[in-house]
Amino acid sequence: MTEQSPNIHRKIIHIDMDAFYASVEQRDFPEYRGKPLVVGGLPEGRGGVVATASYEARKFGIRSAMSSKKALQLCPHALFVRPRFNVYREVSQHIREIFSRYTDLIEPLSLDEAFLDVTNDKQDIGSAIEIAKLIKQAIKDELQLTASAGVSINKFVAKIASDINKPDGLKFIGPSSIENFMEQLPVEKFFGVGKVTAQKMKQLGLHTGADLKRLEESDLVKHFGKVGRFYYQIVRGIDNREVQPHRETKSLGAEDTFAYDLTTLEEMEAELDKIAVTVHNRLLKYELKGRTITLKVKYHDFKQITRNQSFPTPVNDLETISHTAKQLMAATGVDDVKVRLLGISLSNFGELPVKQRDDKELGPGDQLELEL
Repeated sequence: MTEQSPNIHRKIIHIDMDAFYASVEQRDFPEYRGKPLVVGGLPEGRGGVVATASYEARKFGIRSAMSSKKALQLCPHALFVRPRFNVYREVSQHIREIFSRYTDLIEPLSLDEAFLDVTNDKQDIGSAIEIAKLIKQAIKDELQLTASAGVSINKFVAKIASDINKPDGLKFIGPSSIENFMEQLPVEKFFGVGKVTAQKMKQLGLHTGADLKRLEESDLVKHFGKVGRFYYQIVRGIDNREVQPHRETKSLGAEDTFAYDLTTLEEMEAELDKIAVTVHNRLLKYELKGRTITLKVKYHDFKQITRNQSFPTPVNDLETISHTAKQLMAATGVDDVKVRLLGISLSNFGELPVKQRDDKELGPGDQLELEL
């Protein structure tokens, strides 16, 4: 394979709002300011989870996707409020209008983050760092909120950079710094590296980008499959993915690889419940409903199957997703099998009707942060 080179002339910004939902609530309700605030399911409700925690709450160890009951245990004096999605959408639209003053190449990832390609910006400013500063200041002046920005020559590095100096941060990683930056990056920060893959990497003596860089591309593919090619390129600062303003989401889901094989239906159903929560959250974050639910199963011998069920109208409620996945799982036959991976996805999308989008109490795990 011919090795590519980084495109050092691109100017990519990743904007990520700081504790978005919680910050909006603290802006609108002065009594919440300076206090540990949790936006999500109420702790006395059934299966409620944290959607977003304010920075005051994070000091107590409260994180997105944590159960609300656990959050209350960590911080008994925390304030819990239900989300107001209609308000967050209005704020998000205003933020995107600010982006559009500088570029039309905007790729929203969710209500609270987006990629911008400002290589040829509308105002001929020329400096991506200056544009990021102007965007951050406009968000602060017009919306009384803070955002963090990462600036680099590609999407991967810009996204990581935006997380470095949170909250209200700005980090630039230029072409001459990227390889050194990537070499020092822990493997857990690489896209697609979950707990199981990270564990496998460490068993191979791979702890940082520098360790990955020592391996040939063929070795990475041997150990990690097709994504090994991505690791080989990205550790060298190569990520030529374009910012896609009109990216169409064809399917959305989540999957988990297990450290130990699952051998009973009860174990599989318990894991599917967890995965369903993640999928449900992502559907709400992207405001999507799907007509088809697909179950993915990979066995210990790496044989893989998929099963799906379609509905006459789009769905996104947690109960339907979880129940359907478990029904499909049971129908595969689970006697004498060892399951290595489970996944759930939805496809054949339709947007949420406006009424459906209005505020509601979160079920388990509504609206979590997404990793790139």
